[in-house]
Amino acid sequence: MSVLDDIKELVEAAQKILIVTHENPDGDAIGSSLGFMHGLKKLEKDVTVFIPYINRMYDFLPGREEIRHELSDDEKFDLCIALDSSDIERLGEGKKWFDKAEKTIVIDHHITNQNYGDANYVNAVACSTCQNIIVVLASLEVAINKVMGTCIYAGMLTDTGGFRYNVQSETFEFVSMLLEAGVEIAPIYRNLFDLTTEARTRLLGRALERLEVLEDGKITYTYVTKADEAEFNCEDGDYENIVNYGRNIEGVEVSIFFREIEEGKIKVSLRANDYVDVSLIASKYAGGGHLRAAGFSISGSMEQAKNIVIDEIKKQLQ
Repeated sequence: MSVLDDIKELVEAAQKILIVTHENPDGDAIGSSLGFMHGLKKLEKDVTVFIPYINRMYDFLPGREEIRHELSDDEKFDLCIALDSSDIERLGEGKKWFDKAEKTIVIDHHITNQNYGDANYVNAVACSTCQNIIVVLASLEVAINKVMGTCIYAGMLTDTGGFRYNVQSETFEFVSMLLEAGVEIAPIYRNLFDLTTEARTRLLGRALERLEVLEDGKITYTYVTKADEAEFNCEDGDYENIVNYGRNIEGVEVSIFFREIEEGKIKVSLRANDYVDVSLIASKYAGGGHLRAAGFSISGSMEQAKNIVIDEIKKQLQ
């Protein structure tokens, strides 16, 4: 029996289903959660999506208002499905509910996934978890409609940087299916890539002011602090995509973005262009990701984090 058969059996046997995803959710995490929620509801399942916080840039997605930010301790679920999270610790508050569920499923596209569910569908060739959701819905005999497709397309669009990274010919075959389902791509693109807020723009400006270029133009890095985010009244997620500005500079191979999560803890985002495997660096520090896009958290001051990570990148360039 294939893993898709296992997933189908678990879904058919469950009535109350909980969907969780990783902390600081991105477009793929949110899009796959909502897209799968809509699909499971077509099977007349009682579905709850639990995500503690979501940036308002995703408010346009259908079903966004149904996402729960809190759960009460007495709630019980037959099945918990973890999406887009390579390991159980990355689920954050969702880990508790994953552990409590009678049965569990993991659907992901990270090559570093630890297969921590009762059934694990991990296709690391897929451009996004959203792409894998299309496959799983097909195995459940759920036809994708415009509502599902809008959420799924949003995740595919964001995780590929506008279909620039980690795409294959089949990626566009899946996109074609979504277009046939009625998905309107222009408003999705505008909401995710064009619209912004004053706070997000000012935080980006602060980061660009600090941008440094090293190793004959092959490495760039910048950073923001908790004080920066407080100064501009930023929301969680307003720092997304800052790392890409460094990568876009001519001649740069690796861009690094440091973000202070709390005193003594730094989140590191890595992006590469052609040959450096940043996932190797991330995995060394209990992080994860892909060949050209990865991240992790590190303890220490901002200066300590900078020194450690930049040294690691320099080794990869040699």
